[in-house]
Amino acid sequence: MTVLERVRTGAALLGPAFVAAIAYVDPGNVATNTAAGARYGYLLVWVLVVANVMAGLVQYLSAKLGLVTGQSLPEAVRDRMPKPVRLAYWGQAEVVAMATDLAEVLGGAIALNLLFDLPLLLGGLVTGVVSTALLLVQDRRGQRPFERVVTTLLAVVAVGFAAGLLVSPPSTDVVTGLVPRFDGPDSVLLAAGMLGATVMPHAVYLHSALARDRHGRAPHLLRATKVDVVAAMVLAGAVNLAMLLLAASALRGSDGVDSLEGVHRAIGAELGGGVALLFAVGLLASGFASTAVGCYSGAVVLDGLLRVRVPILARRLVTLVPALVVLALDVDPTWALVLSQVVLSFGIPFALVPLVWLTSRRAVMGEHANRPAVTWAATAVAVAVIALNGVLIHLST
Repeated sequence: MTVLERVRTGAALLGPAFVAAIAYVDPGNVATNTAAGARYGYLLVWVLVVANVMAGLVQYLSAKLGLVTGQSLPEAVRDRMPKPVRLAYWGQAEVVAMATDLAEVLGGAIALNLLFDLPLLLGGLVTGVVSTALLLVQDRRGQRPFERVVTTLLAVVAVGFAAGLLVSPPSTDVVTGLVPRFDGPDSVLLAAGMLGATVMPHAVYLHSALARDRHGRAPHLLRATKVDVVAAMVLAGAVNLAMLLLAASALRGSDGVDSLEGVHRAIGAELGGGVALLFAVGLLASGFASTAVGCYSGAVVLDGLLRVRVPILARRLVTLVPALVVLALDVDPTWALVLSQVVLSFGIPFALVPLVWLTSRRAVMGEHANRPAVTWAATAVAVAVIALNGVLIHLST
């Protein structure tokens, strides 16, 4: 194989991580990151940095599993579990999928309300329709066009959420936020939400399936997968950090920034209508893309664990209806967004523990099994997430 052929083959492996990365900049991230910055300034910057490093390791292991074995994580779990355990595992994954869709549909509805003054319920329906159209691209035209569409939306999200920093750059105090610490139970709750919004269970399941489809073509090119993951996670991490820094530098002390609508108004008042418009457009692109990716992940889990394939429209309704019910009941959407991210954080161990176990076994991965240092690092990630959830339960009782 010539150098040019190797480059082309390697480039063909790029893309799955960018689809997974849209889950890391969804509306739930916007809610938790802006709330953290507006309320605590730079205090929780370290949470984002640590979470993004965790996410990079996790997504690489997920992609490696799919690329090497030709199985998604749900399929690999299915082959090693009795049916009752598989059903219970699927049940928790379905709850996580609903929490994911809740955050993403709510975000799209809020964005449409900000941009066009649409009622939230109607905005939720529009978001559901657009996300279904994106899923049809994947279903009818294949994975590659779907990856290109989602990556384009990811670029729109990045511009929309980072533009404000050009007007209001962070101060040098941001360095103090790299020191790990909390400031009471509320900061722990927000940290759990930020972690749930950064290390996303459904992104772990989906990434293994996206990489699986490249199995057998160039399994020796795991280096290209590393490049894909690092580039996507750096972009997603930078966007998340931009959200928090913008809120900390421009919105701290502002009134009404405990909601996305309030954040939008405050950005307009502090930084101008143009920046506020870009923020709303970024939120809309995030809602459209992330809800499609989340629903696709739900289908991957259902098919992988139970060998059940459900038509796209039926699958879309299963997770869309709870979000529409929340909108119809007039529940505070921003509060529901933050809470959904906490629910996601409790689903992370169910994705991480089997992922670490499977990728560390030579019987599964052959020569590509994790080295001991990687296994220990991934185990530390899983333990840290479980411990944080335990602290959260303790503080809530």
